[in-house]
Amino acid sequence: MSDLDRRNDAGRPSGQKKFRLDHANGKIAGVCGGIARYFGMDPLIVRIIFAVGAVAGFGTFILIYLAIWLLAD
Repeated sequence: MSDLDRRNDAGRPSGQKKFRLDHANGKIAGVCGGIARYFGMDPLIVRIIFAVGAVAGFGTFILIYLAIWLLAD
């Protein structure tokens, strides 16, 4: 953990989670990997949900993915 992470985490209660992109488990930008880590799920399940949502939602999930990618971390 870097000094910057320690300073940012110092004011946060220990039980509170923070969303971060997960580049280690990410395929494109780490969005699905980050969501999976935050909720304690398998990244494959989140990717399937996003793929089905992108097709069934006429691209809405693609816009959500891009927004998370730009706003997170």
